[in-house]
Amino acid sequence: MLNKTNQFWMLLLALLVTTQSISAAAQSHNTADEKNNWQEPVRSQLQAIYERGDWRGRRFEAEWTPDSSGYLVGGKRNGGERRDQTFYRVESGEKGEAPEMDRPNRFHSPDGKWILKFQDQHLFVKEKSGEKPTQLTSHPDDREIHYREPTWSSDSNHVFYIEADDTDVRKRSVLVPSDPSYPGVRENRFARVGEKITKLRVGVVDLESKNGGKDTRWLPIESPEEGFYLGQLEWVNEKEILVERMSRFRDKREFLLFNISDDTVRTLFSETNDAWVDASQGKNWGLIWIRNKEQFIVISEKGGWRQAFLYSIDGKEIANLTPGKYDIIDRLAVDEQDGWFYFHASPDNATQKYLYRVPLDGNGTLERITPKDQPGTHDYDLSPNAKWAFHTFSTFNSPPMTELVELPSHRSLRVLEENSELRKKIDTAKQSPAEFVQLEIDGGVTMDAWMIKPKDFDPAKKYPVFVYVYGEPHAQTVLDAWGTAHDQFHRVVADLGYLVVSIDNRGTPAPKGAAWRRSVFGSLGPLSTEEQAAALPALAKTRPYVDLSRVAIWGWSGGGSNTLNALFRKPDVYHVGIAVVPKPQAHLYNAWFQEIFMQTREVNPEGYEKASAINYADGLKGKLLIITGSGETNTHIQIIEGLVDRLVELGKSFDYMVYPNRDHGLSEGSGSVVHVRMLIIRYLMENLPAGGGSVK
Repeated sequence: MLNKTNQFWMLLLALLVTTQSISAAAQSHNTADEKNNWQEPVRSQLQAIYERGDWRGRRFEAEWTPDSSGYLVGGKRNGGERRDQTFYRVESGEKGEAPEMDRPNRFHSPDGKWILKFQDQHLFVKEKSGEKPTQLTSHPDDREIHYREPTWSSDSNHVFYIEADDTDVRKRSVLVPSDPSYPGVRENRFARVGEKITKLRVGVVDLESKNGGKDTRWLPIESPEEGFYLGQLEWVNEKEILVERMSRFRDKREFLLFNISDDTVRTLFSETNDAWVDASQGKNWGLIWIRNKEQFIVISEKGGWRQAFLYSIDGKEIANLTPGKYDIIDRLAVDEQDGWFYFHASPDNATQKYLYRVPLDGNGTLERITPKDQPGTHDYDLSPNAKWAFHTFSTFNSPPMTELVELPSHRSLRVLEENSELRKKIDTAKQSPAEFVQLEIDGGVTMDAWMIKPKDFDPAKKYPVFVYVYGEPHAQTVLDAWGTAHDQFHRVVADLGYLVVSIDNRGTPAPKGAAWRRSVFGSLGPLSTEEQAAALPALAKTRPYVDLSRVAIWGWSGGGSNTLNALFRKPDVYHVGIAVVPKPQAHLYNAWFQEIFMQTREVNPEGYEKASAINYADGLKGKLLIITGSGETNTHIQIIEGLVDRLVELGKSFDYMVYPNRDHGLSEGSGSVVHVRMLIIRYLMENLPAGGGSVK
């Protein structure tokens, strides 16, 4: 038996052990609380961004009257038109009675006699005063054919339309939510790289023909076995139809003029390029008619820059209107009365946008209309006579402001939308401004980038880097404009203790010349990976607070693909990657997009081999999270599942999140948008701790 003294010391020892255990448990609990106490504030911030739209700038929307005397604001949309709009006189700003607005309904003939309508997947026409419609289209029952864009001739005697035959476009099955045990199946047409695409024809119907207009004449458009695409399609006059035709690979474009009275066709403009003549955005497709359609303006990169060329109706080039070494970003309007062509451009800074004009006489004199003391992004909606414009100005750090300006003086008549409440909110939040930088790498390549620092940034410390990448020819991420590149989301991440960075490599659609954009032709992935990785030491070279031992990268869609390539090909540069809806197998993506830049795997097997991240999966060393949706219709889940199988085969550790029945934006379902962002942040913080560290 223990004596009383021994019992006392044993009891004291037990009490001390218990106290230490409780203290340790409490300390562990407190540490866990501290580790997770960011979640609710961040969730609240994300809800403000994505669910309430607190940081979304209000846009001014109005419709110019055809005579440019004023504009119409507001009103409720009724079909394709707005009703109950308020008219404002342009010079005084006073309300008034709107002038007569000629809003032609494309289904109604110009003479008011006929009405077109779609019924039972066919196109019909009927007299307004008649009862029985006449069917204009027909096709075999075993063909899946759709009709679109019916358009009247000015004399109301003819209608053209596009016939789109999807029969040979293969179907892919998608499970749809119904009974959880016995889900339904939906089949979508999906034209994969190298597979059959939609067959197109343009038909013309003569409403005055003796057989009641039931016969269609097909325009003799060259239709190779691989297929083609259509751009601009319109009546030039009551007898001639303009057709913009593009080859399947978009390496050839031509404008054809078909005369339906004598069945002749002539080429107004044609161009080819070993890479492509028109990228996927299509903002500058088509041509602009001027001088009673005796001349036209076409945008082309045939000279190495995106320029405006003036041609005559007989197809002869008259002048290069914009001969300088700069790109047109968007074409805007023509002032024929005073002889000017207006467009957006930014010759000296690819992240910004301004209003310019050149004379129609072809002397090439470039005139900037936007004031030079307003660096940033400017958008203009010009009146029909090009004497007035709604001018919207923003930067990455300041929300949009819209005013009415007179042209070309740029005199401001009145502010139409100031976003004053949002500006107050920004001031109160004391957001850390984004910093724009230029990074030079080997080969004399200079890339634009931006960086967002934490609010409590200390230049004496080193911070982990979180890179947001897209890097493909469809979009820039480095733009000096409000609401771009997930800006508010990235501010939330930065304030948790990261340097958030985005870089535009060669191949992005920056206004830096055709050579910059086409440098990636043949294989999307290798060049962007090399240049993104090379940019990081260039950034750290002048900024000692950049910690290259802690680098994460993330991106969506094409950015997800570049995230995979970065993590697999540059495992010593990137330590964490978050790839959202990527396409790790390029040959399984859709034909329309991928073939512009890489043609097909049959034509370009090496390019597809080098572009596909799945072929480099054995290089994975860091932490990887792949996010997708099982309802994807474009970057479909099977493209990603092949990579999942490959990583499993290689014995690689990774994380994988599938959102049920979500499509490319992962936005379906309550809470989805915020949940995706919370997942990204949580994975980042768990695998690349935030906060500044001491400089070694």
